[in-house]
Amino acid sequence: MTAAGRIDQLRREIRRHEELYYVHAQPEIADAAFDALMNELRALEAAHPELVTPDSPTQRVGGRPVEGFVTVVHAVPMLSLDNAYDEADLRAFDERVRKGLGGADSPSYVCELKIDGLSISLTYEHGKLVRGATRGDGVRGEEVTFNVRTIRAIPLALKHGPADRVEIRGEVYFPRQAFERLNAEREEQGEPLFANPRNAAAGTMRTLDPTQVSKRGLSAWLYQVVGPGTNPPENAAELATHAAMLRALKAWGCPVEPHWHEADGLDGVLAFCETWREKRHTLPFETDGVVVKLNDLALRERLGTTSKFPRWATAFKYPAQQATTLLEQIEVNIGRTGAATPYAVLEPVQVAGSTISLATLHNPEDIARKDIREGDTVIVEKAGDVIPRVVGPVLAKRPPHSRPWVMPTDCPVCHSRLHKAEDEVVWRCENSSCPARLMRSLDHFVSRGAMNIEGLGEVLIRQLVEKALVKDAADIYHLTAGTLEDLERLGKKSAAKLMGQIERSKANEVWRLLNALGIRHVGERGAQVLADHFGSVEAIEAAPVEELQEVHEVGPVMAVSVRSWFDEPRNRRLVERLREAGVRTVGERKAAPRAPKPLAGKSFVITGTLDSMSREAAAARLEALGGKVTGSVSRKTSYVIVGAEPGSKLEKARALGVPTLEEGEFLGLIMGES
Repeated sequence: MTAAGRIDQLRREIRRHEELYYVHAQPEIADAAFDALMNELRALEAAHPELVTPDSPTQRVGGRPVEGFVTVVHAVPMLSLDNAYDEADLRAFDERVRKGLGGADSPSYVCELKIDGLSISLTYEHGKLVRGATRGDGVRGEEVTFNVRTIRAIPLALKHGPADRVEIRGEVYFPRQAFERLNAEREEQGEPLFANPRNAAAGTMRTLDPTQVSKRGLSAWLYQVVGPGTNPPENAAELATHAAMLRALKAWGCPVEPHWHEADGLDGVLAFCETWREKRHTLPFETDGVVVKLNDLALRERLGTTSKFPRWATAFKYPAQQATTLLEQIEVNIGRTGAATPYAVLEPVQVAGSTISLATLHNPEDIARKDIREGDTVIVEKAGDVIPRVVGPVLAKRPPHSRPWVMPTDCPVCHSRLHKAEDEVVWRCENSSCPARLMRSLDHFVSRGAMNIEGLGEVLIRQLVEKALVKDAADIYHLTAGTLEDLERLGKKSAAKLMGQIERSKANEVWRLLNALGIRHVGERGAQVLADHFGSVEAIEAAPVEELQEVHEVGPVMAVSVRSWFDEPRNRRLVERLREAGVRTVGERKAAPRAPKPLAGKSFVITGTLDSMSREAAAARLEALGGKVTGSVSRKTSYVIVGAEPGSKLEKARALGVPTLEEGEFLGLIMGES
């Protein structure tokens, strides 16, 4: 057999075993035998480099980290799904579908388990994977092709698939074991734990080094073929129904979650949802519900979509699992911006298969509204079956002489006075030398989205702060290999490697430094916009608020925050010391034309948690369009944007008759005005 023939044979055999292992969980050979096949292929490709192709199993992991993510526009928007929480909601959905189809009998549906992961879009051309992109805001996502290629469940080449271009969508997720292993490793290394598999998947897919992504054990389920040109005549019959589409995807070698069910009418849907209510906990991955989709694709076209959701699908969510336990203490955590966030210390309790001992309490306003007190027996649930939170107290079990909890007036770490702005619910420690703030700000400074100093993790940062070797970010650039060698867990070789990373970071792009400085309301995007417009940190430092505010995508809140940060003498001294240490502060100016402000004169309040972006990012988007974002609701408020778990601001908006926007409506607003 020729080398080319053997290489082709090995590739087909390896892909078959990858599919058996990663998709069907039915391996036929031992790991050692699989490794032998892979080693033989690598050796043959090394001897015949002209025969290496991008879809070879040896090419899953790129040779070097990527510099950043490119924004891509989806050919067809990746809409979110409307939710159903009980049988009545499902019946209402079925009624809307039947009404939209002219009052027909209950049609055929397909039920799929709802995967707790990250939505992904994959593009194949001539059967080869050419692009992977995240959902992003539904209209635009980030290209993550290099990271997608490392996920062994995703085929680099389709079997018997369409000869032309095809877009396939699905979900990247963490299997339970891989998620638990990842958090165990992070705990051992002193790194913060991921709250849930969804966050872990999202964080992993935004990692710039594909070799790190490949080590984490992500997997994927694919479930949809979309986009113009993906239904050529020869495939029309094959893709006429969703059930047929799933079978086709499986035939093409794609991972398809095997428990999907074709339900004949609503009764079949209800039965499927009931079957998996408890059974889902036996699966090797997290699922918090069932996605119900109209089966016939032609009928879907008739129903169409709203600006937010497809009319032909809904996501049925199981109620969060709850338990009662003792709330032993309410403590306060200090973040890098000084935000003081209360959390509950609980008597450990089992909820949905895991032990809960800590839970978020959001803010003092939320604690007062729910009247949660230390010593209470409280109801705890895992929101979305994952995030622990305190629902409220069991008043019948409240001990006598209990007192309402009061937010402490002093920082629990440095004992400085805590402050709260009039239009905010967040209390803050304003001492920039607070050890808690310093450690978290340094952790942010060295993170991948900022100065990207690998090897300088939370454990080392803690040692450097506790030994008073680093008192601000500039001190990092005055460390020596000798000093680092004396630290625990860091030998001569590791110290030299870390010093190389620190030295390399001096040449980073200016936007990375701006993001690393931790200026409130300035994230990666804001830092890039400022760096492109002004070209240097010095120019930003000298700019008045009015000039900052005229920059495209920079609104009043960000402008004031930037100006306030540079008005602080200690911050200006920090930038000066970084510059003296050789850190790059001057880049290339790419000033954009002034943008129109279509939301000028309108004011907004944001309450609750948004899925598509942080509240800071949402505020920045609104302000870039001329809107004003405030912290309190009044009759002058134009709109209140409502995310998950909204607070009392929603109640006040309803009482005052202020219009509200759900997240999908908010996205529609900013996309339309953009």
